[in-house]
Amino acid sequence: LRRRPPHWDRLSLRNPHSVHTQNPTVFRSQFFACDHFSTTVAIMSADKGLEEVPEALIESNYDDVTDSFDAMELKPELLRGVYAYGFERPSAIQQRAIIPIIKGNDVIAQAQSGTGKTATFSISALQKIDSNLKACQALIVAPTRELAQQIQKVVVAIGDFMSINCHACIGGTAVRDDMNALREGPQIVVGTPGRIHDMIQRRVLRTDSMKLFILDEADEMLSRGFTEQIYDIFQLLPQSTQVTLLSATMPQDVLEVTTKFMRDPIRILVKKQELTLEGIKQFYIAVEKEEWKLDTLSDLYETVTITQAVIFCNTRRKVDWLTDKLTARDFTVSAMHGDMEQAQRDVIMKEFRSGSSRVLIATDLLARGIDVQQVSLVINYDLPANRENYIHRIGRGGRFGRKGVAINFVTADDVRMMREIEQFYSTQIEEMPMNVADLI
Repeated sequence: LRRRPPHWDRLSLRNPHSVHTQNPTVFRSQFFACDHFSTTVAIMSADKGLEEVPEALIESNYDDVTDSFDAMELKPELLRGVYAYGFERPSAIQQRAIIPIIKGNDVIAQAQSGTGKTATFSISALQKIDSNLKACQALIVAPTRELAQQIQKVVVAIGDFMSINCHACIGGTAVRDDMNALREGPQIVVGTPGRIHDMIQRRVLRTDSMKLFILDEADEMLSRGFTEQIYDIFQLLPQSTQVTLLSATMPQDVLEVTTKFMRDPIRILVKKQELTLEGIKQFYIAVEKEEWKLDTLSDLYETVTITQAVIFCNTRRKVDWLTDKLTARDFTVSAMHGDMEQAQRDVIMKEFRSGSSRVLIATDLLARGIDVQQVSLVINYDLPANRENYIHRIGRGGRFGRKGVAINFVTADDVRMMREIEQFYSTQIEEMPMNVADLI
């Protein structure tokens, strides 16, 4: 097995034998040594959370650029698939991250939602695998079922000329079906942490031939309760497995956790002040009371012609409530959240992608599996409770350089959060103009 910290008490992420953990409420982790730092530590306490680490720790250490797919020396059948998928030239993250992943480096890559992260690791994985070997060689883990299914579709599409098999291994589906599919030896497996771990433990997902372990949307995965499951999976992989971690945002706690299972990683990071929401026009509507949001939304419906829109609420209960209220007012909407059965969620996403459903009401977590070409409008019925989720939400409306509009409903209680979001992303959210219909 790959090296791991000895005797992990994973619930507290402490090594009980470390000289740094004599105080049970504190643990320290020494970051990888680099030229300009060697002994800097981050300290987490039970009541304070992760303290800021020196900015030098989170700077990029790699900026080589390969500005065309032809120059990447990809397999001919893979290159054909890349162009057939519709790519003409690599995006900024693809120009920087594909080559180091292909070369076998552990990589931490950060780029805004919608800039081509999925294709970055899909192309890299397809280049590294042996299509003649019927065994799992690349394992991709994502936080939601919808995102896992989206990734699988991208891998299959780009690998269309390669005779490879990619299986989506997700909760909410029949375990027997997963077991049968995995016994056929798909070269790439993508899935959610719980089902992936279960399949490895059952020994139907073999790790003997594993070359590459990819964590997508790592901020969601590691900072929202999946940390222990990721450790459990990681401990079952061969020691030689290469690790790639991708995310739109890179909070300090994510960087802290990566030090536990990445070796001298190449870091391709964007400082938070450089996170761009370019191409997305952001507005707010001042709503005096929470109860007035519904009427405001109804008025907005009548003002603009919506190609496709996503409306975000902070809770599953609010999603259901808003869906019922809009339906009662004769608006056609779909709703999706984690309490729904997988089959029901699949049907809703299929309808939304095909355009037969034009408005989707969803919670934060499911935002990460929504990649619909025609989404032109994102409405934050509730501002996100976590400012780092803002970019995941409104990135839906301007993916890969496309233009989009985001409208935030803001009560007096939300003003502070909106200002924090503006400061965090160095952006400005302006009051919605009367001619907003012309912008969508």
